[in-house]
Amino acid sequence: MMKLRIIDGEFSVCQVADYEEAPAAKNRGMNREASFWFFAKTDEENSLVCLTKDVPTNTLAREDGWRAFRIEGVLDFSLIGILAKLSAILAENGIGLFAISTYNTDYILVKQENLDRAIARLAEAGYTIV
Repeated sequence: MMKLRIIDGEFSVCQVADYEEAPAAKNRGMNREASFWFFAKTDEENSLVCLTKDVPTNTLAREDGWRAFRIEGVLDFSLIGILAKLSAILAENGIGLFAISTYNTDYILVKQENLDRAIARLAEAGYTIV
């Protein structure tokens, strides 16, 4: 079974006017103090997920109180159902999630108040939590 690593810190999911004040925009993308940021730009919005301490001032809307898990290792694009299995376990236990995918792996965010329950249910399902 896969390993899930809990990432230290509280995260916020934000809608921003633009990315000028976002963590990666500071110091020409080299803000070494902001260790996590995920950007998503569509024709309708600019989204940002970052540590709560790094939320920019030009935030239009935000949801605080998220904790994150990283699926350990590099996931091959041919793997099927990884997020589906994780989300099914959490959904069966009434735990909502916010998922982010990068080139190498996936991240699952759950609300802080659900973290202990999520850890317990995922461990019961055979996942190793580190």
